[in-house]
Amino acid sequence: MHIVSVGGKYQVGQGHPLMVMAGPCVLEGYEHSLAIGKRAKAICEKLGLPYVFKASFDKANRSSVHSFRGPGLKEGLAILAQIKKDLQVPIVSDIHETIQVEPAAEVLDILQIPAFLCRQTDLVFQAAKTGKTINVKKGQFLAPWDMKNVITKVEEAGNHNLLLTERGASFGYNALVTDMRSLPIMRALGYPVVMDATHSVQIPGGQGTSSGGQRQYVPHMARAAAAVGIDALFLEVHDDPDKGLSDGPNMLALDNLEQLLTDVIAIDKIGRRE
Repeated sequence: MHIVSVGGKYQVGQGHPLMVMAGPCVLEGYEHSLAIGKRAKAICEKLGLPYVFKASFDKANRSSVHSFRGPGLKEGLAILAQIKKDLQVPIVSDIHETIQVEPAAEVLDILQIPAFLCRQTDLVFQAAKTGKTINVKKGQFLAPWDMKNVITKVEEAGNHNLLLTERGASFGYNALVTDMRSLPIMRALGYPVVMDATHSVQIPGGQGTSSGGQRQYVPHMARAAAAVGIDALFLEVHDDPDKGLSDGPNMLALDNLEQLLTDVIAIDKIGRRE
């Protein structure tokens, strides 16, 4: 397995500690986002887990044109740059267009390719050309073995700092299901795997003009993935998910983060004995 470097700060992959990427779905302002990041970082430090702050500067795939999308590229990257400076941790956020790649790479430590865009050759290739760590979310429409084609695109750009994320597959209308076999299948392709335990319980478009979700199952998904074997855990967390401006129904309450990670660590230790 390739060992992936994140921000010159962490190593991810076989034999390295489980990395946590956690934060709000979308930036809801600097102070609010920073407060969430501070708490998440403190919890991870207490538990001995490497922490990466995550938040989107723009949610380009919202159900409705009227939905909150975030501050946008320029303001959003400025906020993320300040949070990175304040927290002294790596930052991950998603990009949606090739025009966003260069400015995003100046701030982000991990460029994230959204699931819907994982087959967009130009986007994946240009992101990989920056040399930054790339986190590709497996599309809801792809089998895990099909990610080998995405890997090839990244490698042909000369980049081997790649993470592969599971976030559920389409199972009929407005439903996702996670096949836990996908984690060892993707891991066998030679790169660290990430479990997105919050988007895996999303119900796309489930509320008509916005997505629904079943956040009560987030701990189940995270614990199950840890038992199967993962290298990083991706969680959208919020101090008050019911008031979150995006993905509230599937975000984990920040108050529940420490217990969840404690459980995941215990399971992860058992899995590493094998």
